[in-house]
Amino acid sequence: MRLLLISSSFHGDGGYLDHCASDIRAFLAGIGRVLFVPFALKDWDWYSALARGRFLEMGHALDAIHEVRTPREAIASAEAIFVGGGNTYRLLNTLYRLEILRCLESRVRDGVPFIGASAGANIACPTIKTSNDMAIVYPPCPTALGVIPFQINPHYYDPDPACEARVETRERRIREYHEENEWPVLGLREGERLRLDGSELVLVGKSPARLFQRGSEPREIEPGASLSFLLDPSS
Repeated sequence: MRLLLISSSFHGDGGYLDHCASDIRAFLAGIGRVLFVPFALKDWDWYSALARGRFLEMGHALDAIHEVRTPREAIASAEAIFVGGGNTYRLLNTLYRLEILRCLESRVRDGVPFIGASAGANIACPTIKTSNDMAIVYPPCPTALGVIPFQINPHYYDPDPACEARVETRERRIREYHEENEWPVLGLREGERLRLDGSELVLVGKSPARLFQRGSEPREIEPGASLSFLLDPSS
């Protein structure tokens, strides 16, 4: 499989996907058209126009999945797929409603390059249980694509030392997740991304990621480090 999973669509003062544009270009080298899935936001037309303009700047044409007559056929013929960020629950609910989740999974497992930003990265996981989003709608179940055997927490941020100890933190929420669930959780800080080529999974960016595994203390993973051990479900 080939995956590029991005923590956030914006970072710092940059524009849409600016911080990871070079990674996207390299990832999509030789690919002319990208299929865009805008279901994480309500206004699909606006979102598709934004993504289309940005991908044209990077040298790739973009087709929005809601603009085609048959989404399944669009997925089946796609050269590459990009799932944009927004609300993860709305995204997954729409994939279930259109009955294309498993079709999408099959294509990704067959090797079609897949880019997911924020909510789009969340659905690559076994479930969406480690999303930061409000459940503004309820999918039939939290099970997602499951093309990676671990969870991602996009937009992961560290607690402010100046705040009181009892303030809720992402780390505390992830520890609560591990009271009920087994999958490791990788906290991806803003601007960071994961790249998977076959069996090699690498952290890309300028900041470490924070890895949480049930029964262990969290640890920092430096940019450029291999995370391929996470592809082993028993890790």
